[in-house]
Amino acid sequence: QVQLVESGGGLVQPGGSLRLSCEASGSIFLIVSRGWYRQAPGKERELVAFISNGGYPNYADSVKGRFTISKDNAKNTAYLQMNSLELEETVVYCCNAVARAADYWGQGIQVTVSS
Repeated sequence: QVQLVESGGGLVQPGGSLRLSCEASGSIFLIVSRGWYRQAPGKERELVAFISNGGYPNYADSVKGRFTISKDNAKNTAYLQMNSLELEETVVYCCNAVARAADYWGQGIQVTVSS
């Protein structure tokens, strides 16, 4: 089992930045990839970015050049640095970890982009 806890969400103005954090606990040695998803009300969950162990990060086209995924293995934490945020990116963000072909999810964290 893997447990994930997100932090760092909140209110930001359009064009602003936020950094989300996702700390993992439990069977972290089984994790093969970390990722971030987001979901707007009434819409399907959307992959934002992911990074596998020893691999390169991958991004949705809509966030390339603005968002950066990273991880600190010593802290068991993955990050999502979000720059140049747009109004329509006011959604719930959720971190993900894949371990033994199973998906684990955080509880979700709200990001609100508003002036």
